[in-house]
Amino acid sequence: MSIPYGYLAFLLVLVLPTLRFRRLPTAPGTAVFLLSGGANELPFPALAAFAAATGLAYAEGDLASPVAIAAAVLAGGCAVLTARRGMRTLPALQRAMGSTPVSTRLPWARILLLPFAIRPRSIERAANLQYGPHGRRNRLDLYRRRSAPDGAPVLVHFHGGHYQGGHKNSQSLPMLHRFAARGWVCVSANYRLRPEASFEDHLTDAKRVIAWIRAHGRDFGADPDRIVLSGSSAGAHMSILAAFTAGDPAYQPGFEDADTAVSAVVGLGGYYGPYFARPDTDPAALAGPDAPPFLIVHGDRDTVVPADDARRFAERLQRVSAQPVVYAELPGGQHGFDLFHSPRFEAVVNAVEAFAAASLGPRRPGSEGRVDGRRRERREGEGGGQGREAHAPGAAGRQRQRRGDQQHDRDDVEQGLENGHDGLPAAGGGRPAARRGQGVDAGPS
Repeated sequence: MSIPYGYLAFLLVLVLPTLRFRRLPTAPGTAVFLLSGGANELPFPALAAFAAATGLAYAEGDLASPVAIAAAVLAGGCAVLTARRGMRTLPALQRAMGSTPVSTRLPWARILLLPFAIRPRSIERAANLQYGPHGRRNRLDLYRRRSAPDGAPVLVHFHGGHYQGGHKNSQSLPMLHRFAARGWVCVSANYRLRPEASFEDHLTDAKRVIAWIRAHGRDFGADPDRIVLSGSSAGAHMSILAAFTAGDPAYQPGFEDADTAVSAVVGLGGYYGPYFARPDTDPAALAGPDAPPFLIVHGDRDTVVPADDARRFAERLQRVSAQPVVYAELPGGQHGFDLFHSPRFEAVVNAVEAFAAASLGPRRPGSEGRVDGRRRERREGEGGGQGREAHAPGAAGRQRQRRGDQQHDRDDVEQGLENGHDGLPAAGGGRPAARRGQGVDAGPS
């Protein structure tokens, strides 16, 4: 009797997502993620593959051994447990969001039949738009409805990849497609990578994307006064630091007077420590009371960036920020949970929709006038200044003004909810509750 090594290896892949590992070094942690990620985020195709492989093994007589039978039973049970944990994501997000309602609707037909991120026909993509001077690494893709929205809020996403790999149009596509279908303008951007690029280069590129939206967003139907930054893994790290250093001329060479403040930030499986042991790049040390609203979502089984790191950062930010900070820990979630139309990520997108809608509020009449007024203030207040001291006060003033505008918008949202309607840019409403979560030093993932 031959040993079905291939079948047993497949069973091991089904078992991996259910195991909880202690903090692993970067290489083993990444290996576990790569081996288990597919089965973890696509539990129903994994169950179908298990049934087919087990039937084939039985037909070929490979299940005659009690060891093989026990392994099959164990792996099947683990696959069912993985699917059940994915289904617990929505209740976990609802608890984290507090009084902000999160839609319970999931696109089950898409999840079961076509879980891969294929752009719907109703969404058009303007590809490879140049936002900076550094060739292919300074290009972005823009998604919007073919019916051409007007005054749409903007969702920006930065990919992960340890700051040394990855590219636009590869991560969080289900979220970008959903938001674009809801009338948002969505942007997925490249940025310069290690080892050729430094921390300052990454952050400058992030700010160039924001400045590009300010300058050209209206050409694509966007409202550049309502920008939500998001990122996966290292992209979350970059988004956070871009939000914390809004208007800082040290990271805006050649466009020092550009308004780079944003309305909210979403971190998906992010890294929240210093950039390759540089203490001056630690997001927790840079957090302040003027931080925008934050939604931090992390898997409790993440072997690349442990959930403890994300939880500590969220707790630190909750202590110092004047704005809502929502932290949600996903049962059974691994790193890179944003790649497919899975039950887990579709629930996360529901929560991001609710958070973004509550953070931005409806578009207020005269919003373009406020933008133009702030531009005039910037020109008048910073026109004669030189260096960091000259620009930073104007940037801080713009951020305070933006926070005040958003607070009025959130009040409008809450009043609308009390009256039984929303009037939001996407779906859902209400103000996110600031909650504490329940539950690598080597550098960003």
